[in-house]
Amino acid sequence: MEKTIAAKCCNNQRWFVLLVFLVFCFELLCFDYSAITGGNNGVAILDNNHANAISTQNSLSHDFTESSNDNISPLPNSPLVDVVVNKTDEANKKADREEELKVEPDLDSCLGRYIYVHDLSSRFNKDLVNNCRLLTRGTDKNMCPYLENLGFGPQIENPQNVLLNNSWFLTNQFLLEVIFHNKMKNYECLTNDSSKASAVFVPFYAGLDMSMYLWGFNISVRDSASLSLVKWLAEKPEWKRMWGRDHFLVAGRIAWDFRRQTDNESDWGSKLRFLPESKNMSMLSIESSSWNNDYAIPYPTCFHPSKDSEVFQWQDRMRRQKRRYLFSFAGAPRPEYQNSIRGKIIDQCLASENQCNLLDCNYGATNCDNPVNVMRAFQSSIFCLQPPGDSYTRRSIFDSILAGCIPVFFHPGTAYAQYTWHLPKNYTKYSVYIPVKDLSEWKINLNETLLGISEDRILALREEVIRLIPRVVYSDPRSRLETLEDAFDLAVKGILERIESVRNMIREGKDPSIGFADGDDYKYTFSPYGNGI
Repeated sequence: MEKTIAAKCCNNQRWFVLLVFLVFCFELLCFDYSAITGGNNGVAILDNNHANAISTQNSLSHDFTESSNDNISPLPNSPLVDVVVNKTDEANKKADREEELKVEPDLDSCLGRYIYVHDLSSRFNKDLVNNCRLLTRGTDKNMCPYLENLGFGPQIENPQNVLLNNSWFLTNQFLLEVIFHNKMKNYECLTNDSSKASAVFVPFYAGLDMSMYLWGFNISVRDSASLSLVKWLAEKPEWKRMWGRDHFLVAGRIAWDFRRQTDNESDWGSKLRFLPESKNMSMLSIESSSWNNDYAIPYPTCFHPSKDSEVFQWQDRMRRQKRRYLFSFAGAPRPEYQNSIRGKIIDQCLASENQCNLLDCNYGATNCDNPVNVMRAFQSSIFCLQPPGDSYTRRSIFDSILAGCIPVFFHPGTAYAQYTWHLPKNYTKYSVYIPVKDLSEWKINLNETLLGISEDRILALREEVIRLIPRVVYSDPRSRLETLEDAFDLAVKGILERIESVRNMIREGKDPSIGFADGDDYKYTFSPYGNGI
């Protein structure tokens, strides 16, 4: 009996343990299932399609940079829900914006820079080049060789270890219009649609045309091409848009040569710039006049680099150059000009013993047209004297900059009032100014004055001069500088800004003719430039 009772008790205990175990497993299963499926607020949600869920999980990359908050199941109405949703929305919007940028076409880099070039009759340019032997009638100078290589002239074959690489040419200082036109043909923002153009270029070789008829021709012949040109321009639709105030031309002579003020046969030059239509245009030339629609850009030098590295290499060489002379002067006296200070400069140069290097250009004493001779003189000097010559300006200004030689100016019209697009407004950064209004005022001892300039200032001036080199050269149009702006680039930028300012006046309802072609009697006065040194 006792055995039967004991057996029953044992059986009951086993069933009880089994029952408890089953209940425990059931509760555990319920807990597991709710953890997996119960949470729309969770980060990962599995639906009934387990195969899809597993496939999706396997396709995800494991990014361990994700915030640990992504693995937390927030409570209902928790702020974390909004943060996660907002982050997701922002990410989606950012992705949408990036996608829009990918499909959006590139912005037009030429907007505001387009230039339309008038297709002129060959009479105004090509024929003048083809008839190069007639360009200097009355002289023994043959201009034809200088028109080689797109107006750069013959390449210099014997640099004598003074020049560097193959970027030096025998360039004539009066061929700016030819060089500029050839540069313009390769300008990156040319357009055949004049309605898109911000400026209109007129490729008239006014300097070459005038050179043909300087001696022995009456004024009607000298003015013939200019009169025909403006008549043709005024009939074009492009002219009527701004009545020519968006037009510009480039001349290889000083602007005064195109401003003959009378019709006397004995007067010099043409009256191109006094023709009514021409007054509405801007002209860029090697020297500007005192009228507001004339602008000066650098003379062509003999250095025409084809790539940035040639400029950098030359600049480095000028920094390392040994300079044995305190100052130099390349030129000739001008006794025919009553107030010329050149005679005084030459006298002091000769009297300074070993401090001055004189390159005598008087009537062929030395070949000053050969850049090897000029560069050799300037490279060996700390300062280069730049007095006015036949006019205010001279190419020697830019030769001295090329040589890393600090220019010394005696008149504001030689550089400061001229090359405002290319040279710093603060002229004390790159030059020395010794104002001389009249020969009778000459009380200067050049040797003592220049010796008084500190070594620190000399180093700063020279570095600024060398930095200016790419800004005053016309690079080879058969290639393109990558990171540097040359004289052509800065001239184009300057004229585009000038025309845009006129366009803004029109938008504001103002009369664009006011001040456009006015004369400025104070442009070349001394007073704005102080006492110098």
